[in-house]
Amino acid sequence: MEPNEFLNDSDIITHLADEYSSHNDAVVPPVYMNSLHVIPKEAMDDGKPRPFVYGRNSNPTVSIFERKIAALERAGRALAFASGMGAISAAILANVKSGDHVVAVETSYGPAKFFLENQLGKFGVETSFVTGDDVSQFEKAIRKNTTLIYLESPSTMVFKLQDIRKVAALAKERGIVTAIDNSWATPVYQKPITMGVDLSIHTVSKYIGGHSDIIAGVVAGNAPLMDKVHQVREFYGGILGPMEAWLAIRGLRTLKVRLKAHAETAMYIASNLEAHPAVSRVHYPGLKSHPQHELAKSQMEGFTSPLSFELNCMSNPAQTRLFVRRLKWFGMGPSWGGFESLVSVPGKDSTMVRIHTGLEDKETLWNDLKSSLDLVVQG
Repeated sequence: MEPNEFLNDSDIITHLADEYSSHNDAVVPPVYMNSLHVIPKEAMDDGKPRPFVYGRNSNPTVSIFERKIAALERAGRALAFASGMGAISAAILANVKSGDHVVAVETSYGPAKFFLENQLGKFGVETSFVTGDDVSQFEKAIRKNTTLIYLESPSTMVFKLQDIRKVAALAKERGIVTAIDNSWATPVYQKPITMGVDLSIHTVSKYIGGHSDIIAGVVAGNAPLMDKVHQVREFYGGILGPMEAWLAIRGLRTLKVRLKAHAETAMYIASNLEAHPAVSRVHYPGLKSHPQHELAKSQMEGFTSPLSFELNCMSNPAQTRLFVRRLKWFGMGPSWGGFESLVSVPGKDSTMVRIHTGLEDKETLWNDLKSSLDLVVQG
């Protein structure tokens, strides 16, 4: 079957690029662990490029995963990386040079923000940060030498959104490349390429992998930008390993099913948190109370799980840490998107808590949170 025969995400995930006849009719594609592919001697002089020659450039198992992601994102091509930051940094590096300027969302993922602010600065690239909830902020921040606008919607910790269509249209008017971290919504719930964004990035370690057992990233987009991203990956050596690619394919198979469960639990938890007297505010785009809820519905087909909330404990960070310590079902960890529920606090002086609701029973998770929240109210 050709890619255009796959009309929906479920079919793409289940069958696109598997091509059983190419792998001895195996329903699960094999892991190609080889570092190189020999070239048939009769093809030495035909001048035709070979799809697989050396593992730093391409790999059959990795290619299957990339083709599925490209189709899900409605992009011409996808490239997999050894980590989410590998994907983020490659997408950025492919579109800047010394003397250029970047506009980015200030609540972006911490390491990505550090890379923009510090690593790029070493090479003469400046970055301006904006809150991003109004397109006019991007317009005001753009300079003559701006070559890239970096988005993350919803963004880390506070889950602010950017109007993707408006920012992409503004960028195209000015000849500026746009890139977005699309990890929270996944390519199932949000397709930035269809809204005019040039590059869509995912930390595969999160929902796409889904089992907390791989570190990986992926970038999707169209030529010629993806050719530039490929050059960065090839020469920096950041390609995803074949075993990790095989695990990413496995995780992708159940992505839609898992997202429904995560989303149902997250909405249940967010609604209950909003009604609890120990909570002053919940940051979750799925709630009607979120200031950008209507924008969220216009850009996304669903809502995933990470959310944050602020405790009404008179700005007492110690009380926040005590609340976290009392939780039994939420492990303390910096990531999300796996089967397990997690909690994190952005800093020792914070009264904000971020949680990822895993695949445990939603009543179990709420009772755990409520037990600790009730003690916050009691003081």
